[in-house]
Amino acid sequence: MENKRIIVSYDIDGTVVPGDPPGRISIAMISESKKLGYIIGSASDRTITDQTRIWERNDIQMDFIVLKHNLSTVNEQFSPLSGFHIGDTNMDEYYAKDAGFEFIDINGDFDVFWAKLLSGSLM
Repeated sequence: MENKRIIVSYDIDGTVVPGDPPGRISIAMISESKKLGYIIGSASDRTITDQTRIWERNDIQMDFIVLKHNLSTVNEQFSPLSGFHIGDTNMDEYYAKDAGFEFIDINGDFDVFWAKLLSGSLM
């Protein structure tokens, strides 16, 4: 499946339901992206330990967990065709673009992005 070469990175706070504040992306949605074959992970200001606990509590097997400013290391690890980072702040956008990822604003163009993800038409 070609999705195995596409990275979907999730910020936590303000982006996913277990965040503080909670975001729009549910655990079920994250699970669905994994089932569809995307390389998924989180890039947050939270510590690696804190991020790991969130995903373990919710039974999500992430392919990567990094501090937001280290997002570029994910490209080196996976050599993707493309990468997307979903977040809610200008710092999310900054680090996404710095790492060569396309930034998806959870409060902006997220719905269009998610429809493409579900249909397998991301690139």
